[in-house]
Amino acid sequence: MKQMDYKEASAALKKALDLSFSPVAIRLALGKEDIPDGMEHLDRTIRHCQMVNIARREGKVFYATVENHECMGGSWALGLRPITETLKSGQFYYKLGKFESYAACKRTIDRIPHVESGTTFATLYAPLEKTEFCPHIIVIIAPARVMLKLAQATLFSLGGRITSEFSGIQSVCADACAQTYLTGRANYSLGCDGSRKFSGIEDGEMVMGFPAEMLPGLVKAVQVVTAAPGSKK
Repeated sequence: MKQMDYKEASAALKKALDLSFSPVAIRLALGKEDIPDGMEHLDRTIRHCQMVNIARREGKVFYATVENHECMGGSWALGLRPITETLKSGQFYYKLGKFESYAACKRTIDRIPHVESGTTFATLYAPLEKTEFCPHIIVIIAPARVMLKLAQATLFSLGGRITSEFSGIQSVCADACAQTYLTGRANYSLGCDGSRKFSGIEDGEMVMGFPAEMLPGLVKAVQVVTAAPGSKK
């Protein structure tokens, strides 16, 4: 994908959508050659959703390898490691009280979007305006009113309907990143207990992920729909 002016794109999105924090650019690196020279390697073990939060709120640029990823479900969804037996069987979320039975949990887990295990060497993160790599996914975490404008912008050129998939678990990793990466379509999610607890997603915020290829068109469309006569500020 041809690189664009990410600083300009971020400024346009922030202004039009009145964003408090930056959109986050993410790349699923296949190998060391995908990591820009001098990029900081994360020095701790945390969750993917926390990594996104560090980029969007603190403006940090960094990459993380499998040993940096604390959440087994998140690192599985992103292709860093195989699924654990407790997650695969349904026991993990069942014991957390998310489902009435192992079977109900397994029906959900079997449909969680995930990148093939072992294909991702590292995950790269940057606030969009500081991006110096070619991202696969852009994640925006913002209030529902912003998601309304993003939905309108998504449909601006071709129209249609928004179809989103989520299950109330693995929101930032599977819903916003893995599904977007695999389908090439934007996806909207409600967040999950883990991401809201650990990564600073506020009660009134939602999560959206879209393929980086959509960025030029989305930036233009957002500026139009937010300035439209019928748009509520």
